[in-house]
Amino acid sequence: MSSSSRRKKVLAIVLAGGEGKRLMPLTADRAKPAVPFGGIYRLIDFALSNVVNSGYLQVVVLTQYKSHSLDRHVTTTWRMSTLLGNYVTPVPAQQRVGKRWYLGSADAIFQSMNLLDDEKPDIVVVVGADHVYRMDFAQMVEAHVASGAGATVAAIRQPISLADQFGVIDVDPERPDRIRAFLEKPKDPTGLPDSPGEVLASMGNYVFDAEALREAVTRDAEDEDSKHDMGGDIVPAFVARGEAAVYDYKDNDVPGSNERDRGYWRDVGTMGSYYAAHMDLVAHLPVFNLYNQEWPIYTTYGPQPPAKLVEGDGMAPVTVYNSILSPGVVVTGGSVRESVLSPSVRVASGARVEGSVLLNGVSVGEGAVVRNAILDKNVVVPAGAQVGVDPEADRARGFVVEDGLTVLAKGQDVAL
Repeated sequence: MSSSSRRKKVLAIVLAGGEGKRLMPLTADRAKPAVPFGGIYRLIDFALSNVVNSGYLQVVVLTQYKSHSLDRHVTTTWRMSTLLGNYVTPVPAQQRVGKRWYLGSADAIFQSMNLLDDEKPDIVVVVGADHVYRMDFAQMVEAHVASGAGATVAAIRQPISLADQFGVIDVDPERPDRIRAFLEKPKDPTGLPDSPGEVLASMGNYVFDAEALREAVTRDAEDEDSKHDMGGDIVPAFVARGEAAVYDYKDNDVPGSNERDRGYWRDVGTMGSYYAAHMDLVAHLPVFNLYNQEWPIYTTYGPQPPAKLVEGDGMAPVTVYNSILSPGVVVTGGSVRESVLSPSVRVASGARVEGSVLLNGVSVGEGAVVRNAILDKNVVVPAGAQVGVDPEADRARGFVVEDGLTVLAKGQDVAL
């Protein structure tokens, strides 16, 4: 970190009010950032770990929808020493400017201006709470300060053929660190000056000069035609004034990263992407490495005992391949392949779990089969039952079948 960026006082704001409709039923009674991921984590743990590993220890988490589970996780897990004024604290929608909830991510910040008044930061780092990745924000802040821009947007390179799936950043060929236009899902974009086959897609992470951010969200709040969105309204306003810079994620060098997982970023906004991100973890050579101790992902999972693998009835063997077993998991004479088992999951003798994600407390009975499925907390699969084997039968039983996956809500009944 340069001396110029080290002297800047930085406040980190994590936007965690997402409703996560596309992840139903996993978001039926929890906010999207509180959705469990990777066995022991919540989605928000990745954003918070990136922020604190970057050295920013004054962090506010703006929450709104179904926030109890999220608030509880943040307050019980993310506790830091207050000796030097460090904190991670959830801030619910407070209706400070009127009897209304947040109208969008920009309005969430506008309604939380008291946080900037209290801390008086020079720089504000604004990040989303529902992506899986590693990023050193200190490097982005350094680039922002050097650019002289009022706002900097983090962007990841994507094939130009996928441009119509993203918000695309069009850069100035003469100044490739400056944003010329912000294009929403363009059909025929121009490739990058140094890579014509790629475009820059917004990652939903931003760095602002504090006063510039204050002015922008205040102006936006007065615009009745605005959707009050950071990416859709605030960034284009900076672009129009020539005050927006772009930070290329490929330039971010996270300690301990390797060639296989460097630059990894997943938006897990759909059931298919949520599942695919889990399969990235259990690959023989993981695309995303959870075991990077130089840039750890922090969380807590309670007083769980170690995972245990034991023989089943009649000395039935237990087999586990390419899977993650969390603390408290017990597999008794069953088979687990290419799956993620969260704390306190039980797999009984003769049961098979294949290509699945089982959240906390799921129990799979003797001889049962769970395949290509996501089971939320405390689902009990009876002995001999099948989930994910026959999608039509699953749909007839009231299960969600989407993207080739069978998904069960918390504690949902599994009839034979």
